[in-house]
Amino acid sequence: MQVMTALSENDPQGFEALECLARDAGAAELASQARVLAERMRQGLYYVACLGQFKRGKSTLLNALLGEPILPVGVVPVTSVVTVVRYGPRAARVRFAAGNWQEIAPAELSQYVTEEENPENQRGVAAAEVFVPAPLLKKGMCLVDTPGIGSIFTGNTEATRAFVPHLDAAIVVLGADPPISAEELSLVLEVSQHCRALLFVLNKADRLPPQECETAAAFTRKALEKRLRRPVAGPYLVSAAERAAGKKDARDWPAFEKDLQMLAQDSGDALVRSAGKRGRRRIEDQLRRFLAEGHQALLLPVEEASRRVEALRSCVTEAERSLNDLGYLFLAEQERLGRIFAEKKDAFLSAALPHCRKEFAERLATLGAPRLRLREQAVEAALQIGRVWLDRFLNEVGPEAERLYLEASRRFVDLANGFVQRLAVSDGALSSLPPLVPPESCFRRKSGLFYTSLMSLTGRTVLTFLSDLLLSRNARLRDIEQDVGAYLERVLTANANRIANDLDDRVLESRRKLQAELAANLRSVLTTAEDALARARDLRARGEQAVADEAARILSLQQSLARLSSAPPA
Repeated sequence: MQVMTALSENDPQGFEALECLARDAGAAELASQARVLAERMRQGLYYVACLGQFKRGKSTLLNALLGEPILPVGVVPVTSVVTVVRYGPRAARVRFAAGNWQEIAPAELSQYVTEEENPENQRGVAAAEVFVPAPLLKKGMCLVDTPGIGSIFTGNTEATRAFVPHLDAAIVVLGADPPISAEELSLVLEVSQHCRALLFVLNKADRLPPQECETAAAFTRKALEKRLRRPVAGPYLVSAAERAAGKKDARDWPAFEKDLQMLAQDSGDALVRSAGKRGRRRIEDQLRRFLAEGHQALLLPVEEASRRVEALRSCVTEAERSLNDLGYLFLAEQERLGRIFAEKKDAFLSAALPHCRKEFAERLATLGAPRLRLREQAVEAALQIGRVWLDRFLNEVGPEAERLYLEASRRFVDLANGFVQRLAVSDGALSSLPPLVPPESCFRRKSGLFYTSLMSLTGRTVLTFLSDLLLSRNARLRDIEQDVGAYLERVLTANANRIANDLDDRVLESRRKLQAELAANLRSVLTTAEDALARARDLRARGEQAVADEAARILSLQQSLARLSSAPPA
């Protein structure tokens, strides 16, 4: 047994040690995940997935980015297998469900990843990789082509959603005609729970007149911002088909390509590090449960262990149903919190606006700028006053919002952990099962708040220029006080709304992440218990000494994992 318990200089993030532990524990799948993650970290790879409904032109768009027809395209739903495009000498390979890789010629890719030549993935292809020497991919970016959601082939949708937790950034491909659908909005919300780096593209813009394209873009942006509850850049209006055919795109393609290149240049390393930390934490948690279940299964007679697994299965089903029911109740609670935030915002504005106008008038009287600079200085003063009041409001309402969320989330945590406690009370052999998650201590989603200055409202017009040039100082001050004071009120109102919306958004996203983690952990507990029971039966068939030796071995592995987990990732 080769148990690695310390991080080496060549393994600062602990992936090799984690792989060794998982392999020694018999958790082959976890060992494989650790090995793949270690290789990914060494190579500095991060995944940018191309997502969207079928026939939005995802494969064509990726081909246009790569500058050559790497991925199969067609007039019917094409992609049936998640396909990763990486940097390297031209090559391709496919991995089958059994885990083995097979090298193929790049020209043969369609035989394995398209619906026409591999209908409903009858070949059992788990993934495909294509290597091309494209400059965009040189610094570690991997472009991922995914099957379209909403396809008539249901397996395609499931394959895409299964990949979502592994992505680091996403290009969401939408259509200019028809507009964004409810299913696409649902996918965007799901993806936003796993990554913040989202680029939105309205493809096939060549099919509509420019005015209709702009209308579609405005509609899409409004729908996305309403669902995500945060500002959204774009979407980019492009025609991937025209670009792939070598035509110059006079729309937003240059801006889209530039922003994607900036993502590679400015955020690539951070995305890689984040993926490594998430992956190591996930594998450690799963291995910890794997070992605990294996040890517990050895201590129980086979009949009791079997009854325990059945009890777990029943409780998991009940808990999942209860979590779903509680999710609807939480929506009502979230709406209540939203109303509280809105009431606090209204109370803040009611108190702040007259005080701000008064402060601004007093500050304006002290300004000594030249005639044509006075208005500009007044705007700067208004923004300073407004920020002070907005920060005061945020510092007051932020902690209160977090406290309300923690109170509401406690019901989720108590419900999920309660099923373990009920089993422990009814059966002492189950007392070692750990809680699924600790109580929430803070929001799970960081704030995306930023203040807007609405500078488009402050531009000098001919009328204000003449006013500033010709009026006496007192008349000029009255005119500026009226105009800039009204501007200050709009800035305060807009940013107070942003604060309230950001808090509401953090409640929504934090609740979704918590609910998803609880559901995944419930399933993981059951699967691990079933596997442990099967291994325990096999050991008992070999005799008592085999059982004792295995129990001692598991204890040693648990100690090694505890030491490894206490070492922070690099």
